[in-house]
Amino acid sequence: MAACAVLVICTGGFEGMQHELSNEETIIGRSPTTDITLLDESISREHVIVSRDPETGEYTLEDLQSTNGSKVNGKRVRNATLVDGDEIEVGKTKFKFILNPS
Repeated sequence: MAACAVLVICTGGFEGMQHELSNEETIIGRSPTTDITLLDESISREHVIVSRDPETGEYTLEDLQSTNGSKVNGKRVRNATLVDGDEIEVGKTKFKFILNPS
């Protein structure tokens, strides 16, 4: 199944790298068992989860009680509904959320 959305890394050493959000849940963190593993000491082992609602196609980000928190468009959040173009900050890494990439 083709991805309905991607996260593009903007900062943090892997600029331009894209991660497809093709699963219903994508965990981002420092642990090698996460779906997107970041080499960033300022993030938790399991930092955030990006979920896709299979009925609505809506994506949400949930902070997994991380030590340093997460930001969407510069605002610290626990939960956020993602829209195309949102900037997500996890530790020192910034992602751009792109819905329906061509």
